[in-house]
Amino acid sequence: MAKPSDLLPELPGLPGLYTRNIYCIGRNYAAHARELNNPIPARPVIFTKPLSSLTFDGVIRIPSFVREPHFETELVAAIGKPGKNIERDDALSHIAGYGIGIDVTARDIQQELKAAAHPWFLAKGMDTFAPTSSFLPSDDLPDPEQLTFTLSVNRQLRQSGDPSLMLFPLPELVAQLSRYVTLQSGDLLFTGTPEGVGLLRDGDQLHAELLLGRIVLDIRVETSD
Repeated sequence: MAKPSDLLPELPGLPGLYTRNIYCIGRNYAAHARELNNPIPARPVIFTKPLSSLTFDGVIRIPSFVREPHFETELVAAIGKPGKNIERDDALSHIAGYGIGIDVTARDIQQELKAAAHPWFLAKGMDTFAPTSSFLPSDDLPDPEQLTFTLSVNRQLRQSGDPSLMLFPLPELVAQLSRYVTLQSGDLLFTGTPEGVGLLRDGDQLHAELLLGRIVLDIRVETSD
């Protein structure tokens, strides 16, 4: 019988945790919702990415048919303790560690899907569209609301994230999500992006930092056929 290590990606920095699911939150910062002319949601906007979108090798490969690939930098939480119907007050005890990731989005395709009232999956789920850093154990870090992060593109600061500004804080996200699905050890939760999202171009160099450089993610952008 195959072991998890044979089939699933192990999370760097959290040995023994293997990713099964990638959950993402949309429009979790009011300023980001406004910059894309989207309404402020009354409840978390939840979508998923496939495992094939996850990459730790530092390269985003954008298909040539994507006209408007955008970066969205996010705090990423890794589930350590599985659970269902998790109470908000207990939610953080289920988090094993934190990292930083990019929710790459084919904005042109997303707009087409939204216009047709279709899910965003195709715009969000392409190969390498979830590049992610290594993780720091949650026991070594402060409250997640203090885990500020930044993104620079070609050495120019483009995004600054402050989790205390989330519309739906991490404990609420864990509690809400676990009402519907059982969270598994190794599941990842992309918690939403702040304002400042923008276009990616072939050859771009991205540098993301979590908590003053304690976690760093360096990425280059390539266009593929």
